[in-house]
Amino acid sequence: MRVISVNVNGIRSATSKGIVTWLKRQKPDVVCLQEIKALESDVPEEFRKWKMHGFYHSAEKKGYAGVAIFCKREPDRVIIGTGIDWIDAEGRYLELQFGNLSVVTLYVPSGSASEESQAKKFRFMAAFMPLLQAQFSSGREYVIVGDWNIAHKEIDLKNWRGNKKNSGFLPEERAWLTTLFDDVGYVDTFRRLIPLPDQYTWWSNRGNARENNVGWRIDYHICTPAIAATAEYARIYKDVWFSDHAPLTIDYDYAL
Repeated sequence: MRVISVNVNGIRSATSKGIVTWLKRQKPDVVCLQEIKALESDVPEEFRKWKMHGFYHSAEKKGYAGVAIFCKREPDRVIIGTGIDWIDAEGRYLELQFGNLSVVTLYVPSGSASEESQAKKFRFMAAFMPLLQAQFSSGREYVIVGDWNIAHKEIDLKNWRGNKKNSGFLPEERAWLTTLFDDVGYVDTFRRLIPLPDQYTWWSNRGNARENNVGWRIDYHICTPAIAATAEYARIYKDVWFSDHAPLTIDYDYAL
């Protein structure tokens, strides 16, 4: 099972840069997008004509947030949203169930714009953790991919010393992920496969950050242990830029 996740920073923009052609070449089983910034009716024809089942959770605010999943196999069940109204209004969670496996695309809020946006991010984290705990305890296997907007450890961003007080690397945010991994039991699947430095998925558009690989790893495949143990291959694709995030692909030895 090949699962690809990418924050497209606008599905129409990424489509104009050739992302659909690239995705088709990868022969994925599941593609998870974040920040599509579009209503379902505005999704480009290139995605609509793709011979994949497509599902969407758009934000109520036009041109904001939103997530989508495309998959080869038709899912047994589609869950749109978390059941938490203020989160679901922003189109941040979409889950497809295939037998005992759930694949989730997730877009955690960014807190970098203002104190108010950081407060909303903390509110999201507090509200979302009980759901993650319940899912882990359910007996289902989960692959939760997407833009979590947090770099977990120093290895996960280039300039960690200068970002200790910045959103995305705050102690409270990092501790939240540590709780998810060490206490709840989820696995950072990419790190299980590739424990090397300089592995980033997002770069600022300022200061030649891309060219100098001054980035952050804020996109994840976070899995329950049994499905994480089947992961065989991981890749961050940087040859072509479809957005400010790079696609993250992981192959699982699992028949969807």
